[in-house]
Amino acid sequence: MPSPCPCGAKADLDHCCGPYLEGGEPAPSAEALMRSRYTAYTLGREDYLMATWHPTHRPDALNLAADGPTKWLGLEVKTCQSVDASHATVEFVARYKIGGRAHRLHETSRFVLLDGRWLYTDGDIHPK
Repeated sequence: MPSPCPCGAKADLDHCCGPYLEGGEPAPSAEALMRSRYTAYTLGREDYLMATWHPTHRPDALNLAADGPTKWLGLEVKTCQSVDASHATVEFVARYKIGGRAHRLHETSRFVLLDGRWLYTDGDIHPK
């Protein structure tokens, strides 16, 4: 039985974010990239996260394991906006637990279309 996609879309992983994570095709929109990056976090796919981060904004390394075991609880996409043909924003809330303590990340992320691929640049965290 197929597993549901962690991004919350009503499709299984193989027909939603899976093809992007496996490099079969680039995410077709900023929202699809944001959802696939959330899925990558849930699966510990640092390779995908680094590959989809704009080179001028990308950290030298990620160490997701340093945060301790993270249980991802869900993603809510609030808004998606095209700024122009090659720039977009996506506002979202991601819920998760670390060490049994609940957290939520409310961010408006910025994306750029570069050489036919959407890339994450950075984002603004919304205060609680």
